[in-house]
Amino acid sequence: MNKWLIFPVAVLLLFFSLHVRAVEYELPDINGDIQSFDQYLGKWVVVNYWATWCGTCRKEFPDLIALHENSKGQDIAVVGINFETISNSRLKKFVAEQGITYPVLRSVPIPVTAIGKVPALPATYIIDPTGKVVAGNVGLITRQDLEDYISKKKNALSNTQGQVSYQVK
Repeated sequence: MNKWLIFPVAVLLLFFSLHVRAVEYELPDINGDIQSFDQYLGKWVVVNYWATWCGTCRKEFPDLIALHENSKGQDIAVVGINFETISNSRLKKFVAEQGITYPVLRSVPIPVTAIGKVPALPATYIIDPTGKVVAGNVGLITRQDLEDYISKKKNALSNTQGQVSYQVK
């Protein structure tokens, strides 16, 4: 490629990479309604992949529920994605028994999702307010871990005020 074309092409690619959301994801919830991650733009989103048979996943539920309950109306959302083949009635019963109050979506197990790889359960990802995946964890994670990470990221963003701007729908 001509060296004079490299710079404009690189600038163009950078421009598009900054303006294209990293996560475009639609999944059915436990009521069969399609949910889009577009509804969470402007919020930090904690996405937790789990299954009913996963003991470690069950250990995370209380912390995820507490994070969800304490973040209502604020800038953090929790979304669970059931990652197994299970009947909807059985899943609804399980969600009720566990007291899960955050949205639960459904996905069949696949190695790579629109958010990232799910090599084992539980797998948790954090999506920033622009829709970009900024962190991932396989294994047990706590509410404190999540709050600390998001707080550090928020502080880093506020320290670069004027350099980073978010466009919220």
